Amino acid sequence: MLRCTRLVCGRGAVGRFSSSFCSESALPPNLLLPTNLVDPSRSKRPPPPADCPLPLLRSCDAAVPAHRSAVPAWVETLEGRGSEPLGWAQLHPDVFAVAPRLDILHEVETWQKNFKRISHANTKIRSEVRGGGRKPWNQKGSGRARHGSIRSPIWKGGGVSNGPRGPTSYFYMLPMKLRVQGLKVALSSKLAQDDLHIVDSVNLSSPDPQDLLHLVREKLWGESVLIVDVGEEFPENILEATASLKTVNIIPAIGLNVHSMLKHEALVLTLQSVRFLEEKLLWHDQRFTPLYPYRLPYSDLP
Repeated sequence: MLRCTRLVCGRGAVGRFSSSFCSESALPPNLLLPTNLVDPSRSKRPPPPADCPLPLLRSCDAAVPAHRSAVPAWVETLEGRGSEPLGWAQLHPDVFAVAPRLDILHEVETWQKNFKRISHANTKIRSEVRGGGRKPWNQKGSGRARHGSIRSPIWKGGGVSNGPRGPTSYFYMLPMKLRVQGLKVALSSKLAQDDLHIVDSVNLSSPDPQDLLHLVREKLWGESVLIVDVGEEFPENILEATASLKTVNIIPAIGLNVHSMLKHEALVLTLQSVRFLEEKLLWHDQRFTPLYPYRLPYSDLP
């Protein structure tokens, strides 16, 4: 019996070990979806191959480390209804292929929610409550407990002891390196989950919001989309199309943050915003001047 148990366990271990090197899924059968429930149209598109016939629309401006390689990604367009890409682009691995650090994401997300928070909760202490100036009854002789004021914290309607004394600020600052790393982890996670899409521009053929929603559904970008572009002014069509939509928002690249990326299912970047983010985020990896105290302009600001 012992030999048979060893044989069965050994075969199971060998099967699990061999399945990790083949194309079989590592999930147990009870967690796999049936084949009739898997939508082939929503299957993940493979990344561009090395011999892709489509043109290379962008290459990495910064030097890529020798032990790493650029991350390929498809480039789409918002002007047409077709799902075929226009070409492909190369993304810097130090921005779009960093290790997934969920602890950093949680820390940056908590900081974003709290550093602007001000609590206005305020309670009155016994000296601020109206009344209670005289002793309610004599110290002795009545048979009741001794009290000096009816506004004591143990009385109903009295003051509050150790209550909130607002306004209270929850402001604190995370190190800049940690905030930059949070942006890199969020971008890398979106790209690894096939939720980061790159477009050539944000020009739309029509300002109709319904056309934009149909375009999002055809491209299978999910329920909520965040569009990022560089520039102080956006095209009129994209502004009018997103003005009345709650699930499709547009934000400048200078204001991109971890909370906005995690709030939306899909992230759409233009080629200019990709170049802008790589330039700004990689600068923090090699800067030599401190950010605190603020001394503007920086001597090595890009």
